[in-house]
Amino acid sequence: MTGADSSLTLGIETSCDETSVAVLRGETEILANIVYSQVDLHARYGGVVPEVASRNHVVKLPYIVDEALACAGVQVQEISLVAATMGPGLVGPLLVGLCHAKGMAYALRAPFLGVNHLEGHLFAHRLHSPDVVPPFMGLIVSGGHTMLVDVPRYGEYYVVGTTVDDAAGEAIDKIGKMIGMGYPAGAKMDELADSGDPKAIPLPRPMGDSPSFDFSFSGLKTAVLYHVRKNPRERREDIAASVLASVVDVLTKKSLEATRRFHRHRLVVVGGVAANAHLRAQLVAEGTQRGIDVLFPPIALCTDNAAMIAAVGAFRHREFGEAHPLSVSPNPSLSF
Repeated sequence: MTGADSSLTLGIETSCDETSVAVLRGETEILANIVYSQVDLHARYGGVVPEVASRNHVVKLPYIVDEALACAGVQVQEISLVAATMGPGLVGPLLVGLCHAKGMAYALRAPFLGVNHLEGHLFAHRLHSPDVVPPFMGLIVSGGHTMLVDVPRYGEYYVVGTTVDDAAGEAIDKIGKMIGMGYPAGAKMDELADSGDPKAIPLPRPMGDSPSFDFSFSGLKTAVLYHVRKNPRERREDIAASVLASVVDVLTKKSLEATRRFHRHRLVVVGGVAANAHLRAQLVAEGTQRGIDVLFPPIALCTDNAAMIAAVGAFRHREFGEAHPLSVSPNPSLSF
């Protein structure tokens, strides 16, 4: 179906601190996927500053659009659809990307589509494995979201469970900052944990035994804070390993049980924390034991990127005929 489609979609992603532009042919062929990270810019503040992020998106976005078009080897006049993240995310950065995308769509006389960032993460799987289709259970796990979503088919989503406080990635980042890892801490914690003892600190598994599929990670953050105050010489490697053991145990238990409970045989794990090596290893191992196929996109498609946004736009425009008026506004709290 998608092989005969030569239409070109330009996608823009600016929901947080990555400025990304992609060009997609059809629904799954990535011609370009440029991601500019603002990590170094925000590291000095210990987290993302929305105003700083917005201003940097304004400066970088026009150049990254040009770079993506050049990388794809296409002229801007060839773009037939423009898609941009409309939420969830930080309102300032969202507004920058949406305005730029709407301006391009107007100038090109092309349809415009505002995209749900969460759906975008699920489409990262479709980009990598277009032949591995729903139904499946989706685990979206990142710095801003921890959510289980039943996906009977693309375009139809049912939230099974979500975090009641901190997202998993947010908790890991805050704990990393607590022990002097700087921002962002996810990749550093993952690497540090390789040299630590995951049983060194008896940390809680918040809501691990709850019958619901909701998550909670704020209690874990508090437990680490108290432990570090009482044990200031605790090895950082052991803290990292113990923290990841707690997070991974809870994510693994709940996501595999949700997959079984909803009679799915496949679990698709997406979002920035899906790049975590410990989560990947444990989910695949325990999934195999339970007869559940656990799939991850490549690392480059786990983090925020515009290819997944373009993919949703291309799919929804072709499948459902969707397009949005240029008056559409960002929705920072958008969900399914």
